[in-house]
Amino acid sequence: MLKTILKNVKEYKNASIAAPILMVGEVLCEMMLPFLMGYIIDLGVYKQNMNEVFKYGSLMILCAFLSLFFGAMCARVASYASAGLAKNLRMEMFKKIQSFSFKNTDKYNTSGLVTRMMTDVTNTQNSYQMILRMAVRAPLTLIVAMFMAYTINAKLSIVFVYSILFLASGLSIMMYFAFKHFRKVFEKYDDLNKSIQENVSNIRVVKAYVKEKDETDKFKKASYNVYKMFVKAENIVIFASPLMMLTMYSCIIALSWIGANMITQNALTTGELMSMFTYTMNILMALMMISMVFVMISISFASMKRISEILEEKIDLTNPENPIQDIKDGSIIFKDVKFKYYDDVDDYILDNINITIKSGETIGILGGTGSGKSSLVQLIPRLYDVSSGEVIVGGVNVKNYDLKALRNSVAMVLQKNVLFSGTIKENLKWGNENASDEDIINAAKLAQADEFIKSFPDGYDTHIEQGGTNVSGGQKQRLTIARALLKNPKILILDDSTSAVDTKTDSFIRKSFKNDIPNITKIIISQRISSIEDADRIIVLDDGRISGIGTHQELIETNSIYKEIYETQNNGGETNE
Repeated sequence: MLKTILKNVKEYKNASIAAPILMVGEVLCEMMLPFLMGYIIDLGVYKQNMNEVFKYGSLMILCAFLSLFFGAMCARVASYASAGLAKNLRMEMFKKIQSFSFKNTDKYNTSGLVTRMMTDVTNTQNSYQMILRMAVRAPLTLIVAMFMAYTINAKLSIVFVYSILFLASGLSIMMYFAFKHFRKVFEKYDDLNKSIQENVSNIRVVKAYVKEKDETDKFKKASYNVYKMFVKAENIVIFASPLMMLTMYSCIIALSWIGANMITQNALTTGELMSMFTYTMNILMALMMISMVFVMISISFASMKRISEILEEKIDLTNPENPIQDIKDGSIIFKDVKFKYYDDVDDYILDNINITIKSGETIGILGGTGSGKSSLVQLIPRLYDVSSGEVIVGGVNVKNYDLKALRNSVAMVLQKNVLFSGTIKENLKWGNENASDEDIINAAKLAQADEFIKSFPDGYDTHIEQGGTNVSGGQKQRLTIARALLKNPKILILDDSTSAVDTKTDSFIRKSFKNDIPNITKIIISQRISSIEDADRIIVLDDGRISGIGTHQELIETNSIYKEIYETQNNGGETNE
């Protein structure tokens, strides 16, 4: 885990090394101050020698300024390094998430990923900065102060050994019990972010159903769970302060008692005792800092573990060693294909699928909810991999292609139409960033989108809100179809992508596909028979198996499922959205 996090320090390695070195300089200069103060008292004040006072006083001022300089530089460099680590972690996590297959993505919810990239990375950043400064300063201060105290009086310094052992034991016990609570805190953060995300994304639905109070109650519950877990963790951590105070005052009392006796026996000078008191404060403050580092590490350790889970996630879809870059044509063969989402389940989503599709064919796919229609087409661009069998595109198994080349040759319009904030032109250029205005307009005409785009005051420069909330469902579907066409693919897959389009516009889209892109293999999934009845062939799926393949007329005569759906829609009257 730590190796995964630390390898993202990268270009900030020098700053990460410089910060502890500067901290060493600060601590050494600071630790000289009590020692010099003892000389001022014993050789200057006690003997009324002003030369000694000025001599050692000047050295104290120099050490103080050097300590200030080293400390300021250390803070600056540590901030630079920790902010750089956070930047690299977020970038690496984002890149890793972008490389996830659908199977990888299914393991994590969106709110959890957001929490990891924001809250968890921030905790790691704060912890790293603290490690570069406090985690160096505290142990070093402890060691140097102990050494200086031992130099002054070895017998008296034994007091510190007992106090350190006592405090270290107490802090270790606290950290052990606090960590498991901090781990749960961030799981509750995921629920809190999920509540916020769902509410904001679906605010129109919330208001339409007058569910503001229910959503508020849900958020209140998620927020209270975070609060409750934090309180449990903090109730353990708060014992660090009284434990620290107990140790500190016990040391002072012990030093006062033993030191006073040693002064009366001329075994210790007043200046040496004053230096010991100062070193006591330094040692105990170092222990206080160590306790703070322990608390911060306990919080960030849980965060680092969650970040590492993402960075160490094994991508189940990867390129072969020598991937094929060119896809010859849009022919598709499903050969003895079986598929299930999870290896530990028994039932297959698709079972024994055998289909041969010629390049340029138009194929319709029909079936009930859960019949495996979307799963079938998602195997073509390797959004998922088959559990067994083969999917062959252009005469080559899809696993032998370069993933980017394969997906660039397969344009897919998913069930959920997504547009991004930006202009219509910018959204369409997702299909081809180098597309000319003429290409964009031509694709929009094929998708029957040009007319409504031109009706907007800004035309193709019309701004689309996040998620496409300022266009209708049918307009959104046509824009996503145009975006897919701009890829100039060899295979075009429409996964129920005209459900919000009226039958007249749907007919125009199918007609333009037939006349203008005859060489592209077209696979159309639809619940509406009118959308696929003129396809070259129609595949009927039932519970993950092929129930029938044929033309519209052949299936009416031979397939009971298709005939029943046709009669229901034809006799009952099809409803268009």
